Amino acid sequence: MSTKLHRGMQIVFHSKILAVILFSTFLFSRCRPERLTPPAQNSEKMSAGVIDASGKLRLNSYSGVGVQLKDMFGINAYEWNFLQDPANPNLKSTIYETNMALIKSFSGVRHYLGWARMESTKGNYTFSPTHEGSWDYDLIYNRCKQEGILVLADIKNCPPWLVSTYPNDMQDLENAPLLYGLSKADPASYVEQARMAFQFAARYGYNANVDRSLVKVDSSVRWTNDPPNQVKVGMSVVSYVECDNERDKWWKGPATQQTAEEYAANMSAFYDGDKGKLGKNAGVKNADPNMKVVMGGLATCNVDFVKKMVEWCRTNRGYRADGSVDLCFDIINYHYYNNNGNILTHQSATIGLPPELSMAGQIADSFVQYANSLTKPLPVWVTESGYDINQGSYQKALYVGDKLPKDTQADWILRTSLLYIRHGIQRVFYYQLFDDTPNVDVQYATSGLAENGKRRPAADFILQTSKLMGSYTYSGTVNADPLVDKYISGSQTMYALTIPDFRARTGTYTLDLGTPKANIYTLKTGADEAVKTQVNTVDGKLTVTVSETPIFVQGTN
Repeated sequence: MSTKLHRGMQIVFHSKILAVILFSTFLFSRCRPERLTPPAQNSEKMSAGVIDASGKLRLNSYSGVGVQLKDMFGINAYEWNFLQDPANPNLKSTIYETNMALIKSFSGVRHYLGWARMESTKGNYTFSPTHEGSWDYDLIYNRCKQEGILVLADIKNCPPWLVSTYPNDMQDLENAPLLYGLSKADPASYVEQARMAFQFAARYGYNANVDRSLVKVDSSVRWTNDPPNQVKVGMSVVSYVECDNERDKWWKGPATQQTAEEYAANMSAFYDGDKGKLGKNAGVKNADPNMKVVMGGLATCNVDFVKKMVEWCRTNRGYRADGSVDLCFDIINYHYYNNNGNILTHQSATIGLPPELSMAGQIADSFVQYANSLTKPLPVWVTESGYDINQGSYQKALYVGDKLPKDTQADWILRTSLLYIRHGIQRVFYYQLFDDTPNVDVQYATSGLAENGKRRPAADFILQTSKLMGSYTYSGTVNADPLVDKYISGSQTMYALTIPDFRARTGTYTLDLGTPKANIYTLKTGADEAVKTQVNTVDGKLTVTVSETPIFVQGTN
């Protein structure tokens, strides 16, 4: 059972009546519409002053970050998604090309990487193959680099040899990563994880000059013809590593939870061995100073957690030469699933919602504004978001008009990416490539974007949008309803238009393109590319019909 599915089972609803009440209450009194924030330099006429209570969206001024749209299309996946052929599950020495074709639909992979895979026994490191599971990370990461897919390696969960130090009733793979009895507030308590991080960064990072005497692998063989692990450094295949996952585990026991200050102490060890105090062989930066360390995604997504971490760093790590706080993370990271609950107060949800009608924009603004207020601003990533297909889940994508939940999932996921680039988020990873447990009504069990070797509509839409305008950057929002966003790439301009609703509503909008013709691109389930239709404009203007599925329009001669 996966971590995410386990979490879902622990917080399932028990009352259908309560669900109906919460649903109705939220839709009519609690819904927080998106507050759009176009870049100040945009010269388009911007809508402004729309009243929130009307149910429409409000536009404000915001300085964009210029990230490419394709960066909004990452996926969460596991090593077996790359290597395991269902027809031959024991063969793990080659890439399973059917799945690789699906993974290539995405610009990035967040790899759920169990610590125990690489250190199944204390101090003995294996990577290719691992001595737990026989996975080949060299193969996976090299192929991702070959395909131009960014890898975020999320080193998570405790190995059994560490968990076994806890009393029987406290043993959990998701415990904070320290031996039983040590202080969570002391960076030195996390030295074992920091040493693992060093070995990973030394092997897969970009520093070919790392001290090889510090690099260790277990070269023993387990059986005849079992290939031995070999020491490798600076393979130059991974640029980002994440320290664990959802350390603010409010739904689990004390051994699994860390306060912001405790997690900052943990990250200080993971980042650079607590500024070198834990030895030359501890911490990511001591292996590769240029590898970026991503903080573990926050489940509650409360920016106050990050503020407390920054304050801990100010007190315990001091300042850098440029006057900025010596932080132990390079990228801020949180998780948010669009629904009609309130994650900040842990108010339960009953349904998924389109991103514009959830708290997604409000939460993104809180993180991005704080990140930009730092002396040295940091990027903000969202590394988990998504929707279930099963209608028993509170995170479900709905039937909308004649659309099945898979179709609604596609609309809402694409619109989530458009929302996050609009609000200054710099990368997004969706949960996840395949269903965790097909046909199960627990939340997060049926969030897959592919199944049975084929893309679901959500992955179709991502692939088509990436091919069409993956290199484009967000330039501004021209209108609120229909939502009209402007994107640019060099001298090219593209408009993305959608109705920000979930009632099968349509509308019209007139674009002033200034060109005699226009290309209209519509998304199609099962296709590799968007469908292109060329039409004539009237005096350079084009009136288009807009639905809850985004369309893209470009002026042309």
